[in-house]
Amino acid sequence: MYEVDEEQIIKELLPTVKRIASDLVQHLPKNVEVEDLIQEGVLALISAIRRYDPRRGVNLRTFLIKRIKGAMYDYLRNIDWMPRNLRRNIKEVEKAIYELESKLGRHPTVEEVSLYTNLSNEEVIRAKNEMVRKQFLRLDEYLYDTYDSYSPEVEADSEPLQDAYKQILLEQVTEAIKQLSQREQLVLSLRFEQELSLKEIGLILGVSESRVSQILSSALIKIKKYVLGEDDGKPD
Repeated sequence: MYEVDEEQIIKELLPTVKRIASDLVQHLPKNVEVEDLIQEGVLALISAIRRYDPRRGVNLRTFLIKRIKGAMYDYLRNIDWMPRNLRRNIKEVEKAIYELESKLGRHPTVEEVSLYTNLSNEEVIRAKNEMVRKQFLRLDEYLYDTYDSYSPEVEADSEPLQDAYKQILLEQVTEAIKQLSQREQLVLSLRFEQELSLKEIGLILGVSESRVSQILSSALIKIKKYVLGEDDGKPD
């Protein structure tokens, strides 16, 4: 029987829960309360500690943080705060940034994206802010936000399929990352592996927080396009 000091783990990870919630809420409407996200994260943390099985070969901290972020994302999705037109605008802006970067050889300005999509500057900015929120999720959740790579409740017969699916996805993402520039790869590593904030990454690279956000947006869009193709087939 695997035993852990539940109270000690919660104490150690509570600052992380608060930081994740704070990162997310910065780019959300004011009606989304950081306290609600923290509560969801803490509940997920407690549940995950009790469900953790080291025999599955997943690092404890990695598993716990995934469940915390997943719970917060589920909460945001369940309250359905995002208007349908914003979802559509996000797809348009993602596509425009990807195509304009290929043509211009640099990250496009808000005005350039606005002209390309026929959206207003305000609509482009709002869509880009939502894209930033996605950057705070784990990369696999960004690409397939309904996929859970660790689910003890899943029937045993489906586990080989899940494992095969995860391996294919991992290989595709790995290959996509190889196509990125060195700076994009570094920013991804600092954000998703070392879990630094945008501000901390900016200090390391000597650039502004908004510039880090641009680099992340560009890298994640390229990875998503590589893995899913031009059309991911998902409904608006």
